[in-house]
Amino acid sequence: MGDIILDRYIWGDVARISPEAPVPVVRIQRQTMNLGGAGNVAMNLRGLGCPQVLIGAIGNDDDGRQVIDLLAEAEIPHFLITRSNHPTTAKTRIISQNQQLLRLDDELTDPIGPEHTDQIKKIIERNLPAATAVILSDYGKGALSAEMSAHVIAVCREKQIPIFVDPKGVSWEFYSNAFCITPNSLELSQIAPFEDADKAQLENQALKTIQRFNLECLLVTQGARGMSLFRTAQPTLHIAAQSQEVFDVSGAGDTVIATVAAAYGAGQSMPEAAELANLAAGIVIGKIGTQPIDGVVLQQAIQNMVSATTNKVVSDRVALDLIAKWRSQGEQIVFTNGCFDILHVGHIKLLHAASKQGNRLIVGLNSDRSVQQLKGESRPIVPEGERAAILSNIKGVDLVIIFEEETPENLIRLFKPDVLVKGGDYTVETVVGHNIVHKHGGRTVIVPLLEGVSTSNVIQTAKRNSK
Repeated sequence: MGDIILDRYIWGDVARISPEAPVPVVRIQRQTMNLGGAGNVAMNLRGLGCPQVLIGAIGNDDDGRQVIDLLAEAEIPHFLITRSNHPTTAKTRIISQNQQLLRLDDELTDPIGPEHTDQIKKIIERNLPAATAVILSDYGKGALSAEMSAHVIAVCREKQIPIFVDPKGVSWEFYSNAFCITPNSLELSQIAPFEDADKAQLENQALKTIQRFNLECLLVTQGARGMSLFRTAQPTLHIAAQSQEVFDVSGAGDTVIATVAAAYGAGQSMPEAAELANLAAGIVIGKIGTQPIDGVVLQQAIQNMVSATTNKVVSDRVALDLIAKWRSQGEQIVFTNGCFDILHVGHIKLLHAASKQGNRLIVGLNSDRSVQQLKGESRPIVPEGERAAILSNIKGVDLVIIFEEETPENLIRLFKPDVLVKGGDYTVETVVGHNIVHKHGGRTVIVPLLEGVSTSNVIQTAKRNSK
């Protein structure tokens, strides 16, 4: 349910500047129209193969009739209120050579009046019994008044139906008690200010926001930095963005909320649903214009991810799928971990030795925050993304997983490796997780250190040389 928008695209060539004003002259070649806002969420759900019902409002105009035609063409069941003397929200974008030159908006943002409220409530109540999830897509165009949003959330809470909200504006009080809100980092910062790119501040403010509005979770999209899933009393999940060229981010938020709600409604955990939503968003931003996710394309992307042929730096959830596949093929899993800050010959020796203990080597890498907790505020020297990229290119390393805790105990408990490898500054008894591995019939291997070789020594040598 939410604000339905008609996205109109005018495509053309620019060959000259107007003699009337210093503006480009666009020679129109074609026009296309797509569903935007809540309509684009519906198109994403259709692409994922999800049965659904779309509830919203249109105007009594040509754009409204175009919306109905597009919904009929896509075979999306819908209940639309027609608002007299109120235009259908429409955005017209003029594009040349894959660049947006101008956008024209036709809209009024006053909320739906009481004459339609009772009608919408009855539509919702009729359709809720079959729902596994509800999405509120708020673009601030009036379809979701404060009273209407609060009512839908209250009914869903009572019936234990998870409700996902794509928010708008700085008044989130009427989103209180929702299951999950999916803001981008800018939208969250307007509610709970934090420094851009500061993970610690982001986490602190996100958890406060969950408590303030009585949410179950908060999924924050962060553009090139990926997205983060926050939940009370559970580890934060930071998901790296899918590496690809960005052409158009319009509609990416619709893809995220559609995918995460569909996946969770189908029985996946929130971390799994967030991983899938991140993958889907990475696909649609590589296209021009509002483009919903295609289930076939997403399935292929999942297969590519599982094959791990292009990217060895993965989340623990993706790693679990790969481990299960490798074990089914009779392969032994080896695990080692460390900060690997300023990679040196001692690290290389450890990794090569570890890779020879089995068939697949997984490296647990301390995050930047984790390294700070262990080594002090001046560390790490090399950021986690760069450390992970370097490790993933070392022969014998199959996967790299970044973890936030001081120790990899949770990863070891999750992966249950056959072999645990550490350097010679440990004994078997002092290696974190050795008891977990031995309990499952595995073993711990200690690799002798190279004398006098360490990151600390490299740093001290650099300091002496700089003086």
